Amino acid sequence: MTRTFAKIFLALFLLTGVGTVLSACNTTAGFGEDMSNAGDAVTNSAEKNK
Repeated sequence: MTRTFAKIFLALFLLTGVGTVLSACNTTAGFGEDMSNAGDAVTNSAEKNK
């Protein structure tokens, strides 16, 4: 049961990541900006939940 859940979770994670990368930007510079914004969001969320 846990292996099935893990496989489903991994598949959803990979599909989400691929979808984000494909739809987020058209250039390498744009990808860098998107990743920076994502990092900022994670940092802000972590700071709020201390």
